[in-house]
Order: sequence, then C-alpha cells, then structure tokens
Amino acid sequence: MKKKEIKKLSKDEIVKNIDKLKKDLFNFRFQKMNSQVTNPAKIGETRKTIARLKTILKGKANA
Repeated sequence: MKKKEIKKLSKDEIVKNIDKLKKDLFNFRFQKMNSQVTNPAKIGETRKTIARLKTILKGKANA
C-alpha cells in the first residue's frame, strides 16, 4: 500500500487495515516456522505497511 493510498483512508479504515495486516503477519510467522512460506519478502513488506499505517494514523490523531 502506497503512502498516497493510505492518506486517502479514514481513521476507521486505517485501524481495520492494521488489524487485518497483523493477522496476516501472524499467519506468515506460523508459515515460516513450518517452512511453508512461499514469498519471504511479504513478511517485511507487511511489517513496513503496518508501520506506515500507524504513522499516518498518529498524524491524523494529532491533527
């Protein structure tokens, strides 16, 4: 998810996306333990997207 796309989202949508991505990250960790990961780069990408969402959410909360 790009920064431009994230800025267009409302606070509720950002929170929902964070929850969804956290669940995905949890599943990726289990797949990694079981050696079933098809795309290991997806784990890092998911973590970075969560960080981006949290950053934008904090900025909207302060505004």
